[in-house]
Amino acid sequence: MSKLEEMLKNYEIPKVCRVEQEFDRTVVEDPEQKLRMLWEQKQILIRPGERIAITGGSRGIACYQLIMKTLVELVKNSGGIPFIVPAMGSHGGGTAEGQQRMLANLGITEESTGAPIVSSMEVVEVARTELGLPVYIDKNAWEADGIILLNRIKTHTSIREEYQSGLLKMMAIGLAKHKGAAMTHSLGTPNLGPNMVRVGKAALEQLKVKAGVAVTENGYEQLADIFVLQKEEILTREPLILKQAVRMLPRIYVDDIDCLIVCEQGKNISGTGMDPAVIGRPINRRPNDGPHVETLGVLRLTPQSDGNASGCGMADFISQGLRRAINEEYTCVNSLTGMHPEIAAIPVTLETEKLVFQGCIKASGQIDGSRLKLAIIRNTNSLEEVYLSRPAFESVKEKGRVRKVSDFMDIPFDDAGNLQLYL
Repeated sequence: MSKLEEMLKNYEIPKVCRVEQEFDRTVVEDPEQKLRMLWEQKQILIRPGERIAITGGSRGIACYQLIMKTLVELVKNSGGIPFIVPAMGSHGGGTAEGQQRMLANLGITEESTGAPIVSSMEVVEVARTELGLPVYIDKNAWEADGIILLNRIKTHTSIREEYQSGLLKMMAIGLAKHKGAAMTHSLGTPNLGPNMVRVGKAALEQLKVKAGVAVTENGYEQLADIFVLQKEEILTREPLILKQAVRMLPRIYVDDIDCLIVCEQGKNISGTGMDPAVIGRPINRRPNDGPHVETLGVLRLTPQSDGNASGCGMADFISQGLRRAINEEYTCVNSLTGMHPEIAAIPVTLETEKLVFQGCIKASGQIDGSRLKLAIIRNTNSLEEVYLSRPAFESVKEKGRVRKVSDFMDIPFDDAGNLQLYL
């Protein structure tokens, strides 16, 4: 037994119960049919022979493959020639190969969608903002005859303007590739929101945008709605769609948590791997929008992240398994581009996932184990099912939104100390 294991062995992990949390259940029953209907209603004009770039982001949005495949078919039905452009700023290590691989990890390939993936980090300067900063756009998208912007509209981890994650951001950061994303972030984190809006608006004026296709998700990561916008509608409609998305945000219904365990973080889950508003770890020097969390442990990195563990620096402890999955170069490139080097910092690493629990318990300062408020979540997007210790469950204020669906039980670990929940 190591000195560390000996130090932590007496920190007992409390029993937990499985709890179902209730969120907004708005859902699109037939997204393909709705997308086709809206496309026809908006009379999106694509001429025969036109090469059309469709943006492919790095988030695992609901029905992603189906929506992308349908857009490809709609372009082909009009006689256009569609291709997919990775639009994810500095993700994938800031390389063309890495970004194409990220799309493949999300199921977006030529075989699954019917359109080739044209991945390059080459950009062209298309405009200047009123501050004199250059606006960059993917060269292949710029040279196409038209662009279809596809993205999910949601809150952003650092931006609080009327435009956050959505179509404007897809131009200011996604299509801007590594060079443009770095420029958009160059004024520092306090100015990121306003600068993103300036860059996005300048890009929109110059780009041959055929349509914007926006989606929202409910609290269960299901497709809540889908929108097809003409170019001139994007600036007015996007803020309204964002307000709808905000009303459906999931959360943990415990306001004060001694130990929070996140089973997985990932770039397909959040730009920062974990949503700071869910885990109570604000960035950008902003007030905390989430619960008070005394200690935070993270166990795993999603395969879709391709080694990019940006965001792990928000944790107090991580497992050795997560540590081994980190590509430090990819993580550093992404975090520096976003002007958040602190979230790339590698936290205290403990050999097993069980030790991460025990490290969090010791560091919480809660001497009386019978009062420890422990919460376990799969990730910050999947909050419909959580595990809570008895004190955490009893502290829930919105009782009508939670339902206890199991007795209190010991947390299961295998012989190697790996958590056996959410498998």
